[in-house]
Amino acid sequence: MVRLITDTPHYFNDIAEEIRMFLGLVSIAPDETPDTELTVSVTLDDAAQTATAASDGFEPVTVGYSVDANDPLDRKRQEKRAEKRAVYALMQRIHPAEMPWGSLTGIRPTKLLRELCERVGEEEAVRQFRDVFSVRIDKLRLAATINAVQKPFIESVRPDDVDLYVGIPYCKTRCLYCSFGAEIAKKNAIAEYLPYLYKDIENGARLVKDGGFHVRASYLGGGTPTVLSADELDALLSHIEACYGGYGTECTVEAGRPDTITKEKLAVLRSHGVERISINPQTMSDETLRRIGRAHTAAEIREAFALAREMGFSSINMDLIAGLPGETVADFERTLGEIKAMRPDNLTVHTLAIKRSSRLKDQLDKFPLPSREDVETMIDMGFSAAKEIGLWPYYMYRQKYQNGNLENVGYAADGKLCVYNIDMMEETTSILAHGAGAMTKRVFGSENRVERIPNPKDVPTYGAKLDILDAAKRTLFLP
Repeated sequence: MVRLITDTPHYFNDIAEEIRMFLGLVSIAPDETPDTELTVSVTLDDAAQTATAASDGFEPVTVGYSVDANDPLDRKRQEKRAEKRAVYALMQRIHPAEMPWGSLTGIRPTKLLRELCERVGEEEAVRQFRDVFSVRIDKLRLAATINAVQKPFIESVRPDDVDLYVGIPYCKTRCLYCSFGAEIAKKNAIAEYLPYLYKDIENGARLVKDGGFHVRASYLGGGTPTVLSADELDALLSHIEACYGGYGTECTVEAGRPDTITKEKLAVLRSHGVERISINPQTMSDETLRRIGRAHTAAEIREAFALAREMGFSSINMDLIAGLPGETVADFERTLGEIKAMRPDNLTVHTLAIKRSSRLKDQLDKFPLPSREDVETMIDMGFSAAKEIGLWPYYMYRQKYQNGNLENVGYAADGKLCVYNIDMMEETTSILAHGAGAMTKRVFGSENRVERIPNPKDVPTYGAKLDILDAAKRTLFLP
């Protein structure tokens, strides 16, 4: 238990995340309890423009900052960053460790670097990443490389562009580490859900037409969209086409679980012009697959991939997770060897994140995790394996409670980048999201502002609120 005392309670959660980088999923509260093991105090001196972090037995850390007096958002940004930097330096004294991304806890370090480059110039942005945020040089280079790859795609976004997201919140099984709002697929549940989804799509298409928007890219995610039958997939894609007139420049479908993939379903996707799919093994170890709750084998992954190639999909992504319970560096090396043999067009290497609502979080004593050093070795191996088959990093994001405070990186061959992934992760394009638990985003680029409308995760609630959600989206998107 950690007690956190601060005179800026509105930054409490941000400061707490900085502490958890060093201590993991520890409980943090403002009050002392019998099991309090550490007390951290954080104070802000507005007049002196300093933030100080202190803990008994350790020298306090004071960090200075400066703000634009005419910009209240900048004040908030700089105050919060100063407090986080002070806490980061203090925690390094208490638990000596160098975090790859330094004091940064946000999801999108590439977005931060890009915005700093635009605001203060590339040289000063790089200096701040190194000297202010303490980002390690190899991670700074990774972010800079990805920004360079993304630049022409971000510059091509038009003010009237929107991306489409269609969510199927069902999976065949629930993975040990999963925290998504996905349910186990049952025929009656899917039959109840699809009419709601159809209406949501109809509402969105009318909004796009009324606002004169242009569909840039589309993504069918979940869950696992291929839990739908071939007929259900055909009907859903036909409905999207009838309402929207198409998918934009690309359409990606998460085929996710190889045990949900059939030749008939792939034929449906191809008949609707889908070129991009994901077949996500996570690991090629049958033992690990059983441990994490997947209902398929490595052999089924190979079979599904070969079938998709045979049927002409021009861009196939595969997801892997570094740091799965019980896995060793040797296990991950064997997985990468099999992936290299298949030669996917995209490869996404994730670092395992311990999510609060996952079964794994509650059963960590039963599932030993690799050390942070081993996980970092796995991440480096993923980079090398991708390079060997001609794939290069093009998007990246981070999650809370990732082992080693590392990152997730998407690699792609030339000409095989997923535009939707860039748009979504960098928040450069508005997203109209359809489905239970999906998140609509309106990007106001000139104001560096993003507003969100979440759909309820509970399917009956989602269905009951479709008209309310439609009205809210129209208010957000239409003048």
